[in-house]
Amino acid sequence: MLGEKPRRTWQEAVVRWLADTQEKADHQKDVGKLKWLDTYLRDRYLDQIDRDLIDEIGRIKRAESSPSTANRYLALMRAILRMARNEWDWIDKVPHFRLYREPQKRVRWLRPKEADRLLKELPPHLEVMARFSLATGLRQRNVSYLRWEQVNLATGMAWIHADQSKSRKAFAVPLNQDALQVLIGQQGQHPEYCFTYHGEPVDRTTTKAWYKALKRAGISDFRWHDLRHTWASWHVQNGTSLYELMELGGWSSFEMVLRYAHMAGEHLRKAAGHVDGTVLTHPRNNKGLRLIASL
Repeated sequence: MLGEKPRRTWQEAVVRWLADTQEKADHQKDVGKLKWLDTYLRDRYLDQIDRDLIDEIGRIKRAESSPSTANRYLALMRAILRMARNEWDWIDKVPHFRLYREPQKRVRWLRPKEADRLLKELPPHLEVMARFSLATGLRQRNVSYLRWEQVNLATGMAWIHADQSKSRKAFAVPLNQDALQVLIGQQGQHPEYCFTYHGEPVDRTTTKAWYKALKRAGISDFRWHDLRHTWASWHVQNGTSLYELMELGGWSSFEMVLRYAHMAGEHLRKAAGHVDGTVLTHPRNNKGLRLIASL
């Protein structure tokens, strides 16, 4: 009838979503998720995707993985359905559903001696990349595909362009002496990329060589991305403010660095002593203590 919206399929929505979001930093991850979802949604019209179906898909993914992984799939489904409603005007409503509760994970980081053990066990091409990661905090792909044109050794600076950044914002990377030493050692090995293996950028770092090195170093439950957590933890423990850390690491919001706030305990101990000797906290002032107890 005139004025009625034509029924659209999930596959049509997927095609348009991928076209509209191809600049996303995690575009390829979306592709992988959508291939899995295709098993359950390929023959569905958008108006057939109700809460019961979404809950069923969530339960299946949670059973084979984890609540956090299931949430990534559910969030992608919700984003596509919302875009179909809000921007494409293909549907009138989106089913309401909740994501699973995710346990708060601790920040995994290494102490300097542990990091040194790991570096000594890594093959040369991974060792230099890990050293650079620990010196700069850059994400794996930013290290893997760092080009010499993004580096100025004379000024001690590097740059991550907006299309290379997870936050889609360009940011500068000050190179400390450790980072400069690594790059100087890499000069002349490849005309375009700073880090290569057999003439190509190292796309995957979590290889068998990585896991074998972890085992030989006596380190467990540690991912390549935890090198970034280690770098951030070392910074905060040595007095770098969270705002400075946010800029150094290229995070898009202050909330992203709050996970490292508890690492500042040693740094804050001096500040905690600013009230030493005041009347209400002096242990020999019994009158003051009685006053506190009566409040």
